[in-house]
Amino acid sequence: MFRPEPLDLVLIALVALLIFGANRLPEVARAFGKAIRGFKEGLAGKDESPKS
Repeated sequence: MFRPEPLDLVLIALVALLIFGANRLPEVARAFGKAIRGFKEGLAGKDESPKS
């Protein structure tokens, strides 16, 4: 499996900064984290409703 090196992570962060801008980047990261968490919960088979 692909293991990103530190330079790869820096390049990804720079591209994200250019695409989304400094003001929206935390919002995008938060949404991405929630999506990953939901995906993991879905794989685990949790049937809890999401909290609003």
